[in-house]
Amino acid sequence: MSSLVKEDLAKRLFGPRRLQLQEFIEVEGSGAGRCYLCAAVTKSEEVEICMVKHFRVDQEEKYEVVEKWFLKDLEMIDGKEADTDNPYFDMHFHKVYSLEAYSCASKYTFARTLNKLNEMYLKKDLKIVNFDDTYLNDDSIWSSNNRDCLVLMRICFYASNLLSNALVSYKLHNFFTTLQEVC
Repeated sequence: MSSLVKEDLAKRLFGPRRLQLQEFIEVEGSGAGRCYLCAAVTKSEEVEICMVKHFRVDQEEKYEVVEKWFLKDLEMIDGKEADTDNPYFDMHFHKVYSLEAYSCASKYTFARTLNKLNEMYLKKDLKIVNFDDTYLNDDSIWSSNNRDCLVLMRICFYASNLLSNALVSYKLHNFFTTLQEVC
């Protein structure tokens, strides 16, 4: 579902504005409709962060940019509490914007994206506080991009234990059969 929304956002809102949408997350908004927090790159390689309101007029999907900032102006992202699973975070520009993501995972996804875009285009000291570094770093095995690897590792570990237990059982069975024959 989210890939369809991303494709629609890219086609209807970001494409005509000559921006390349990198990431978006759903956030709590006021009033009817949904709100998305988006990160996009301009032709001049500036990173734009914007709040987009999504609504329907008759049968047509509409998107409207209601707030816009640039990554270069972002002073800090505050995840509120690193040791709890919560979707709340603050973005510090000239003013502090308190946001609630759809989930804690999407909050981390957006922070990872901004961090990656900062490394690619700005290379400034972006403060990301009150996030668990284990989940924030893209190279971590626990990051959302590597979830498949984590699942595969768990399956392999489980299978290894099963095989190990089966081998031990087989050896014990042979040992007791041999012992029984000797006695």
